[in-house]
Formats: sequence, structure tokens, C-alpha cells
Amino acid sequence: MTIQTPEWVKHAVFYQIFPDRFAREEVAATPAEQVPLEPWDAPPTVQGYKGGNLWGIIERLDYLQDLGITALYLTPIFQSACNHRYHTHDYYQIDPLLGGNEAFAAFLKAAHDRQMRIVLDGVFNHASRGFFFFNDILENGSHSPWVDWFQIEGWGLSAYDGSHPANYVSWANNRALPTFNHHNPQVREYLMQVGEYWVQQGIDGWRLDVPYEIRVDGFWQEFRDRIKAINPEAYIVGEVWEEATPWLDGTQFDGVMNYPWTAATIAFVGGDRVLLDLVRASSYAPYPAISAPDYARQVQAQLHLYDWQIQLTQLNLLDSHDTARLISIVGGDRSSVELATLLLLTAPGAPCIYYGDEVGLAGGIDPDCRRSFLAEDQWQQEVLAYHRRLIALRHQHPALRTGSYDILYAEGLALVVARQLAATGTHAAETLIIAVNAGDTEVAIALATAQLNAQPTTLYFGNGTTTWSHDTLTLTLPPRQGLVLGEAP
Repeated sequence: MTIQTPEWVKHAVFYQIFPDRFAREEVAATPAEQVPLEPWDAPPTVQGYKGGNLWGIIERLDYLQDLGITALYLTPIFQSACNHRYHTHDYYQIDPLLGGNEAFAAFLKAAHDRQMRIVLDGVFNHASRGFFFFNDILENGSHSPWVDWFQIEGWGLSAYDGSHPANYVSWANNRALPTFNHHNPQVREYLMQVGEYWVQQGIDGWRLDVPYEIRVDGFWQEFRDRIKAINPEAYIVGEVWEEATPWLDGTQFDGVMNYPWTAATIAFVGGDRVLLDLVRASSYAPYPAISAPDYARQVQAQLHLYDWQIQLTQLNLLDSHDTARLISIVGGDRSSVELATLLLLTAPGAPCIYYGDEVGLAGGIDPDCRRSFLAEDQWQQEVLAYHRRLIALRHQHPALRTGSYDILYAEGLALVVARQLAATGTHAAETLIIAVNAGDTEVAIALATAQLNAQPTTLYFGNGTTTWSHDTLTLTLPPRQGLVLGEAP
């Protein structure tokens, strides 16, 4: 079987947006949007709304385009009674606080006019107590025509009072999130049609929330077939935190959120700086500290798990709405973040930047990781500058997107990697070298590089010195620094 994944994803730089916290625009606000909101700069709370909306995202598209972003992943935007909107009320209505369906149509057009792709969050394992069909069960009990849409275990249902059994299956035993009965053909068809509808409206893919919870044979194969029948280049990416072999066989997802890569990268560049209180309870483990050889072994093992076409459409990330932000995880150490960002933008797979990371936004565990986007006078300009340079570098060099990934050196806390791409009718052959010194002392590395197709001499990014002598490259890297070496233009 030849595995096919969306070509555009291999060349994309993603930006993840938590819509309630990214940007708020009051022009053209509807009455539903003109409600009391938490102060934008106040610390986020579990239940409070900041009022970020799609109109605000539209206003920031030029900024994102200038940054080099080519794809946006939005956490849920459908009507819901919570700020994160994983409690879906209506899968066909955009939340009124976000501007409703009118704002989404304008947002989709504005993004596509800038050649930006849009991936939405699909919460298809569970709904909410406010979802009409479940609410009908709460009102009418066993007389509801939708009883079999959920997994009712007894009567009466206790949707709010924790002193009584809920009597229905819910995600993670959270009675606010009743789980669908995916064995019911009507439920399955309903969810398939939701997926199809928004792709027909023009979205470019789905990020699937907790897809591993849906254990009905053939469900995700059918979902893929029906979505790809509408748009063969639609991106289907699953939220799977661990090894994802069961879902990455080419018949289901194009990739997953690549948390194993995240964990290894943070453990390598962050080392003992990682604050365990911010990660110990997470579903990934960016600890204990690992050496460059350990990191090389882990990355190589990950690269052997899946077909290369899948590797190129993995969604790589450093943090997300479900984790503490990296700058906080490493106790404010900026070098750790810059080194991790260097590895992110030069690795196989589509890099995804969590909103605000590029300007230094901090944040602990949920809800603190969902802070409001900073005002421009609070941006850390040097952080923004290296994000711009690395994103531009990835766009300029096809080898950083689809080239081979070969580890040339891994000793102590020093790592050297080559990304190489053969010439085709659309681009010349390329060889780039990425080197990272995650240690606190300067390192000098002598590399025999006969396996390289060229001898890169141009410093594209970072700090260090390089000299060539025949087939030997000598690299000198200052402590906590990295570089990208390429061929002269």
C-alpha cells in the first residue's frame, strides 16, 4: 500500500490559536458578543471568558502572514458553554461569542485569500449536557427518542449533582461530557456528516480530540474515506500522546500531535531546568534530563515507527493548550526555548507554534497556559526575531521540510544533524547542517563528513565557528547555542 498524505502539510508552518484568548475585535460585534467579560490582562480562570473572537483573528492575519505562518489550527469554535469549547452544544453553529457563522465565513475567506489553511478541532467522542439530543434525555428520560445516542446505564440521570451517580458514560468520568454511543449507526452517520459539512464549507482539515477513545471498528477509516472524497488534500491529525502506530497505517490519520518528540526535545535542551511540578501530572514526560546520544536514539526510534510520508505530516510542537508553556517549564531559561525552537523548525514534520510563544508569553498548567495574547509593548522582540528567522529559513530551504534526517554526531550534550535533499525539476540539491550545544561549556566537534553531498560553509542562523579541511568539518559551539549551516546562495 502506498501511503499518501497532504502535500501542503509537509511545507506548512502551523500556529495554534485558543480563540477566546488571542484577539478581541469589537467592530461588528453582535448583541451576543456585547456581554460582560473578564479583563483581557487578568489571569485566566477556569470558567471566565475574555471575549477573543474570529473578528479579532482576522485583524491579526497580516501579522501571522508576516511571521511566516501558513496554517492555523483553532481549538474548538462551535457553540458551547465553556471558554475552551470542548463541551459542544451545536456542531453546525459557530459560537456566538466568537462572532457566529457570519464571522467564520469572513475569517475563512480572509485566511484563504492569504493562502493560509484552516484546521478545526473536531470533538467527536463526546458532546455536552447542553447538546440538544442529550438535553432531551435529561428532560424526557427513557421517553426521549435519542436515548440510544448515549450510553445510559440507569435512571435517573444526575447531570449536575455529584452526590448521586451520573448513570451515563462520560469522558474521563466528567459528567459534563457525555460520551456518544458510536455503535449506534445514527450517531456514526451524524458525526460523519458533521465532518463532511465543514470540509464542504472550505476548511482544510480536522484535528481530532481524544480519537483513541472511539473504539468502534472502521470508524476512523470511514471518516478518512469520506473526508478525502471531498478534499483529498484535507489534513486529518489526531490527538494521540504516545506511540500512534494503530492510527498511522495510512488508512486513518495523516499524523498525530507529536508529543513523544516534544518530550524528548524538552528533556534534552531543558535538562535539569525542567520544573517537575509543571509536567509531572501531564500525559507526556519531558523528564528526566537526557544526553545527546539519548536524544538521538529516541528521535531515530520515532522516525522508524511510521512511513516517511507520515513522518513529514506529523504535527510537531513544543507546548499547547494542554501543557504548561515551555518558557515556564524551563524556569524562564530563554536558551532552552531558542534551542528547542531551532530543533522544531528544522525537524521532519510540520512545526506548530502555540500562540504567544513567539513573543515570550509564559504560563503554567491549565488554565494558566491559556493566558491572553500580550499587548505589543510587552512582546520580547528578540524572541520574535529568532522565530521570524527560523520560520523564514524553513520556507527558503526544501531540505528542512522534506530532506533526509541524518544524525552526524551525538556526544555529551552536543548534537549535529544533516538535512539533505536531492535535486529535482523544481529545486537544486541541498545540504544543511544543524548543530546544538545544550551544555554549559564550549564544545569543539570534528566531523568526518564524507557521507554529505556538499560542504556547507554559510552560517544561516546562530553562533559558532566552522572550518573545513578536506572531508572534515570542525565546529566550535558556545555554551547553550545552536546554528544552521548551509551552502552559499
